[in-house]
Amino acid sequence: MEYGIMSVIPILILIVGIIVTKRLQEMLILSVFVSALLLYGTGFFTGFIELLYMAMASDTFQFLVLIIFGFGAMIAIFEKSGSLLGFGSTLARFAITPKKSLLTTWFLGLIIFIDDYLNALAVSSSMRSITDKKLVPREHLAYTVNATGACICVLVPFTSWSAFAVGVVNDYDLGFSDYVAAIPFMFYPLAAVIIALLLAVGLLPKVGLMKKAYERVEQGGPTIPEEKGSAIVKATINTDVKKSSPLNFIIPIIVLVVVMMYFDNDLIHGIIAALVVQAIMYISQKIMTPTQFMTNFGEGLTTMTTLAFIILLALALGEGNRELGLSEYMIEVFTVFISPQLLPLIAFLACGFIAFITGNFWALIVLVAPIFMPLSFEMGVNPSLMIAAIMSGVALGSQACFYSDAIFMTSAGTGVSPVLQVRTIMPYVVLGVIIATLLFLGAGFIIYRSFDEDKRFAIGEARERYDCEVTCIQLRISQII
Repeated sequence: MEYGIMSVIPILILIVGIIVTKRLQEMLILSVFVSALLLYGTGFFTGFIELLYMAMASDTFQFLVLIIFGFGAMIAIFEKSGSLLGFGSTLARFAITPKKSLLTTWFLGLIIFIDDYLNALAVSSSMRSITDKKLVPREHLAYTVNATGACICVLVPFTSWSAFAVGVVNDYDLGFSDYVAAIPFMFYPLAAVIIALLLAVGLLPKVGLMKKAYERVEQGGPTIPEEKGSAIVKATINTDVKKSSPLNFIIPIIVLVVVMMYFDNDLIHGIIAALVVQAIMYISQKIMTPTQFMTNFGEGLTTMTTLAFIILLALALGEGNRELGLSEYMIEVFTVFISPQLLPLIAFLACGFIAFITGNFWALIVLVAPIFMPLSFEMGVNPSLMIAAIMSGVALGSQACFYSDAIFMTSAGTGVSPVLQVRTIMPYVVLGVIIATLLFLGAGFIIYRSFDEDKRFAIGEARERYDCEVTCIQLRISQII
């Protein structure tokens, strides 16, 4: 059956519903129900369960759940070990002037690339007392932390963000090497990181609320604004934890990267190895007992359960969209009205806008990949350029959305409220968007056809195999039910 424009209904319900209600999980459930209703009619309830089964049976879901649970455990154990405080204190020796304190913050943001949550909490908690002593307004600290959060996480190929994205594009016979090839074209995160550096060293002017923040401090006011940060985030670093050696942070990270690369860039191997090293190091040093280690491990898993549920719903909606033929319909519409040269720019702006208004990023990757990746194959656009456009848009949303996780984490660590953060950084975000827009426009006309035809054929075969597997799963589920 051809659903045509009806295939757009579930995704429209999701986007509009999130804008109106600011509730992601409820809108995802509703959208999956609507997909089931369109696909199965009166049997929509059974169809809803079938879509969930299909999502849970996918390699993508299993891979992503292992990744996020593993990172959740690692982050919680890092926080409780005191290794983050020790690592930050080591870098603080170099922060002897206001500019050097900001450069140290920026550099620390580059080093702690493994996860944006860990980045925001570790950098802000380690540096806020140092920047306060150097009379740097908290607004500037918050901006530097925020600019080197998700933006760095998408630019480094072995982080929670990049691992998640690789898991998603695996559905299209793309992998780690394709993601690495996309990094030079991730124009927005590259621009954001460079802008933060230029502002830190004084090569960019302080404008708007950032300028007013410096005027407040220069006139003898406090470094932290009167408007305190939101208490919505409970996942803050415990300052009562005793500081431990920075090697307790550095060594597990090195092990993660080395083991991952040894096993063909399999992040799951790296995470497991890093957790084992954490256990050996922290227990042998009596930083925590085996019981405490497992307690912290469990707490880390718990922090990721909501995200795992969201991923399940997003993948279920993706299955529904696939059955409704959303990708085919979007291809039909876009190929008529949009040139291939403009597709990367449109993908960047669309993903950035949706991420900004919804405040959800990993789920967005799952939702937009089935639309833009098939479009790139059909229109002959370099798939790495399309990956770069999607990740640039998601990074933009993470940095600029009032209610993004990154903003909340930075707020918890710096004491600057989410609204004040966004209002302060907006001029620099707009500058980054302008730069990225021009670069994506140029890249679209210069390199968009740098695409391997053999890979496109292989991708087509992979999609056919996937569709056959889905059909078999549906038959098995219908027999069980």
